[in-house]
Amino acid sequence: MVKARTSAATLDRRFFARDAVTVARDLIGATLLVNGAGGLIVETEAYDRTDPASHCYEGRRTKRNKSMFGPAGIAYVYRSYGVHWCLNFVCGPEPLGSAVLIRALEPLHGLDVMAEQRGGLAPRLLCAGPGRLTEALGITAALDGRALDAPPFTLKPRTQTHEIATGKRIGITRGIDLEWRFGLKGSRFLSRPFSPRS
Repeated sequence: MVKARTSAATLDRRFFARDAVTVARDLIGATLLVNGAGGLIVETEAYDRTDPASHCYEGRRTKRNKSMFGPAGIAYVYRSYGVHWCLNFVCGPEPLGSAVLIRALEPLHGLDVMAEQRGGLAPRLLCAGPGRLTEALGITAALDGRALDAPPFTLKPRTQTHEIATGKRIGITRGIDLEWRFGLKGSRFLSRPFSPRS
């Protein structure tokens, strides 16, 4: 079980100035809104510069991944396989090059807006996966590098204790043994169920 964080009305940059695995776990149960639409974060994945699956493995910098090098507490938005956008939160102490992928939300706010952007899908499918989530929230490369503690983002800490599932990340071919995927145990809004042992 993980204790609630209730010390602040919104998550500030100090929250993100920690290692990616810790931040990824602590984001489960937090609330993410973009222009007032969004909900409870129920699934995340951690990536850091020591991880061969990371865009910043061994500190390599490209035009695509420049936001991953900081500062902590900004968005890193990239297009996956040329198909959909993915939203990540840059984190970590110096040297930077770590991020948390936001994989799924339980939609709670602005459901009509999200449903319209997702073609009228049922709430369970609105934000169940990184591509669905960004489409529902209207996230594009225009938000890459934007501060997470300023509009259009609103991030609020969790207000209650949650049981967290842990497992291997999805859709990667390197670093596959790292159990850096985290989720709200029992949530029906996950992109994919965790194995029973999680």
